[in-house]
Amino acid sequence: MASNTTIQWTEQTWNPTSGCDRISDGCTNCYALTMAKRLKGMGQAKYQNDGNPKTSGPGFGISVHPEAFLEPLRWKKPRRVFVNSMSDLFHSGIDTASLHLIFGVMAATPQHTYQILTKRHGRMRSLLNNPQFAHMVFHRAKMYGRPDTAARTWPLPNIHLGVSVENQKWANIRIKALAQTPAAVRFLSCEPLLGPVRLTRAHAHCPTHDFPGGFCSGPCPDLILPDWIIIGGESGPGARPFEPQWAADLIDDARLAGAAPFVKQLGSVWARANGASDSKGGKLEDWPAALRVREYPTTR
Repeated sequence: MASNTTIQWTEQTWNPTSGCDRISDGCTNCYALTMAKRLKGMGQAKYQNDGNPKTSGPGFGISVHPEAFLEPLRWKKPRRVFVNSMSDLFHSGIDTASLHLIFGVMAATPQHTYQILTKRHGRMRSLLNNPQFAHMVFHRAKMYGRPDTAARTWPLPNIHLGVSVENQKWANIRIKALAQTPAAVRFLSCEPLLGPVRLTRAHAHCPTHDFPGGFCSGPCPDLILPDWIIIGGESGPGARPFEPQWAADLIDDARLAGAAPFVKQLGSVWARANGASDSKGGKLEDWPAALRVREYPTTR
């Protein structure tokens, strides 16, 4: 079931699949895993499939929900939609045929903007660079009512693709994969941000220009930077520390790269240490003035 959300950078969540497995440091205190266990206890039908105890948990096994696929077709008002707040759309446990259908719904509803965030950068890159995948998406979109004469624009202009970046290690790996994936808008979710991340280190040396320590000022087709950077500390039990300087550095990098920075929250550890009025460190009035930044990308 789709729902309104308190996530500041979106308006609606849509979960055609649920469940996941931990694969990197950012997954340690996964809010969705904890929520799935609670929903299973409440008897929610979508959360009765248990995952691997080592990497997942109760109610958090990968599950595909065909009954939820059609929900966006019923939404008349355009909205920003976070796809799979309770899963990772590019998890290997989600079959490609289901992805054809899910992307087909997004292709058939161009009035909505879909935000897809993944840690499975490799599968994302492979699928979305595959002409056969795009062909099947438009075939499914026709099933959902998209006119066959409609322009077949790939990448789909209403889909924004993002990767999770919790530290420099994963910045170097996932941003490169994102840059190699066709997308109308690319974004980073640096939440929870667990250490300093600088964008200039996340890209290979420019083959055309020499720019040690900074951004290339010339036309560089091989250097693709993100359009949007979401920044946030960790919240909840077991939250790990967050340094405001990490956010300040990313804001500076975003400005240099022409990206829109969006600081979501400063996290529970920072909130406790600074007497913030919100336990997640999410109220802008509590923050240093330089971090009170919430911008959205310009749609191409």
